[in-house]
Amino acid sequence: MKFTKTAADPHSAARAGVIETDHGRIHTPIFMPVGTVGSVKGVYHRDLREDIRAEIILGNTYHLYLRPGLDTLRAAGGLHRFEAWDRPILTDSGGFQVFSLSPIRKLTPEGCTFRSHIDGSRHQFTPENNVDTQRIIGADICMALDECCPGDADHAYARKSLDLTKSWLERFAKRFRETEPLYGYAQTFFPIIQGCVYPDLRREAADHAMQLGADGYAIGGLAVGEPTEKMYEMLELVCPLLPDDRPRYLMGVGTPANILEGIARGVDMFDCVMPTRNGRNGMLFTWNGIMNMRNAKWAEDFSEIDPDGASFVDHCYSRAYLHHLFVAGEMFAAMLASEHNLAFYLDLVRTARAHIEAGDFAAWKESTLERITRRI
Repeated sequence: MKFTKTAADPHSAARAGVIETDHGRIHTPIFMPVGTVGSVKGVYHRDLREDIRAEIILGNTYHLYLRPGLDTLRAAGGLHRFEAWDRPILTDSGGFQVFSLSPIRKLTPEGCTFRSHIDGSRHQFTPENNVDTQRIIGADICMALDECCPGDADHAYARKSLDLTKSWLERFAKRFRETEPLYGYAQTFFPIIQGCVYPDLRREAADHAMQLGADGYAIGGLAVGEPTEKMYEMLELVCPLLPDDRPRYLMGVGTPANILEGIARGVDMFDCVMPTRNGRNGMLFTWNGIMNMRNAKWAEDFSEIDPDGASFVDHCYSRAYLHHLFVAGEMFAAMLASEHNLAFYLDLVRTARAHIEAGDFAAWKESTLERITRRI
C-alpha cells in the first residue's frame, strides 16, 4: 500500500492524499461505508459504485468469523469474491465488538475469550489467529487486535488496557510478517493507537506503534463515552505525532460535524454506522440540515429531498413520498434514506477535499458546520 499527500490546507492540519492498493485508489479524506457482515445494509453494490461512489467499504472480523465462517470465506476466495466487490476493503479486528459484548467476554494476556451473540458458543481471538482470520477474509487493510478502552475509564484501567494492546500489537505484527496473503494481492495492517483520554498514554501508544513502521495508523477508543471536546483534544495531540507520509484513520466516527473537525485536525479516513443506522430510523443528513422524515411537516412537502445533494435519490423522490414510506413501514424508506445519507457523507468528504486543494478549507468548514448541523 502506498500513500501520497497531494495537498494541505494552509490554515488547518487538513490534507488531501491518495492511497493506492491492489484493488484501486482511495482519495482522502474518505468516508468508508460499513458493510459489517458482507453488505452495506439496504444498499446495492451498483449504487455504492455509481451513485454513492464509495472507493472502499468495511467488513468486520468478529461478525464474518461467526457467520458465514472462515471455511465458507476461504472456499469463496475471500470476501471480495464472496460479496462481489472489486474495490478496496478494510476489516476491523473485532476488538470493538468484543468490547461492546463485555458481559460475555474475558480478556487475558493470551487473548480474548468470548461467547457468540448468535448461539452462545465459546471462541477465542489471539493476535495470531486474528491475523490468520483476516488473511482468510482477505481485506486490503487489516486492523490489529486491540482492547477498546471505555471512554470514561480511569487512568489505572487505561494503563492496564494499553499494556495489553501493546503486547497484542507486537504479536499481531510478528504473525502478519511471518505469513502471506492467500489470494494473490497485497494486504497491510494498521496498528490501533489507544490510551483513552490520557495524553501520556496516547503519546506512548503512538511512539510504540510507530516503531513498527506500518503503512498507516488507526486512532481508536474515541467516541466511546468521552466528551466530544476530549476526542478533539486527543486528535490534536496524536495526529502531529504520526508520520506525515502515512494515512490516519479515526475509527467509528461519526457525525458530519465530527468528520469535518477530524479532517481539520489531520485525519484522512473515517467510518461509522450512523448514515445507515440513522437513515433506517428516518433521520436524513443534508446540505441544509438534519431532517426527521417521520415528522408530519413533510406530509405535503413535494420538494426534492435535498436540492443541493449529489444522489439521484435527492432529485427523484419528494420529501412527502419518503415521509409516506416511513409512516407506512415500507422497507424502501430505509433503503432510500440509507443511500441518501451515504451519498451525502461521501459528497461531504469530496467537497472537503476540493476545498483543501483550493486552500480555503478552514473558512469553508466553519460556514458549512452551521448549515449541516441545524434541525430543519
